[in-house]
Amino acid sequence: MTVSIPFKKELDFEYGVANELSPLIRRVIAQNPSPFTLHGTGTYIIGRGSVAVIDPGPLDDNHVKAILKATEGETISHILITHTHHDHSPAAQPLKERTGAKTYGFGPHGSGKPGMDPEEGGDMDFTPDIRIKDGDIIEGQGWTMKALHTPGHLSNHICFELMEEKTLFSGDHVMGWSTTIVSPPDGDMKQYMDSLAKLLDFDHIKYWPTHGPAIEDPHPFVKGLIAHRHDRMSQIKNCLSDGSMDIPSMVKKMYTDVPEYLHPAAARSVYSHILMMVENGEILSDGEKTVTDVYSLNNKA
Repeated sequence: MTVSIPFKKELDFEYGVANELSPLIRRVIAQNPSPFTLHGTGTYIIGRGSVAVIDPGPLDDNHVKAILKATEGETISHILITHTHHDHSPAAQPLKERTGAKTYGFGPHGSGKPGMDPEEGGDMDFTPDIRIKDGDIIEGQGWTMKALHTPGHLSNHICFELMEEKTLFSGDHVMGWSTTIVSPPDGDMKQYMDSLAKLLDFDHIKYWPTHGPAIEDPHPFVKGLIAHRHDRMSQIKNCLSDGSMDIPSMVKKMYTDVPEYLHPAAARSVYSHILMMVENGEILSDGEKTVTDVYSLNNKA
């Protein structure tokens, strides 16, 4: 059975303009649209008067200026980072220089997996002024954030709960327009699945992802994401049911509705599933568990 997840792509916005989303939430979208960011990075402004900024975005001076314009007459007191991909954290440094605000995050790129070389493409320059861990509370003027460590997409990924509105800023852990890329070695499918299940213990009424529209009914949506990942693992087993196969061949069979230029990203996702399945003993590798290895079902499992 294939799981259908109710993704949406519609968004009413204008680049560089702050949109009012709730009494405590505004959003400015960076002009960095792509197949991986949808319309672009959604930078959230939390509070009134003295505010926090979540994910200031790419190193784009126009976007930094848009954030400053949106908060003109106010004080930016906190800069919160969900994780260290190039579309999320690089603008933290120029925003910090112009406002004096401290940065908050789990840690530098790859810090959730000490001793492991993190994936390329991360913001290697970011180190938070204040490191936060799961359950930490960050308080500002009229708002309170609770940090939820949600490794998987990256090992340093943090979601932020706005306690006054029972809403969650889900970063790239849960997106409203696409499934999340989980790319080893820093991305980890087992951690990602555990982090999805973790969200089901909370009663958030809405998610605000960094890319795409709000998720209005979070629990069924998250359950759908979990089911989707199990579907992918079933597809991998089906691919291997007739014999050994490499990952590029699996991708061609599994992602027939996805343009070929996105197949390398799909291959990383399949690879992350396979690493978890090898660890669980469900499938076997003929080598060092790399992307180029050939895999087979473990018929003794």
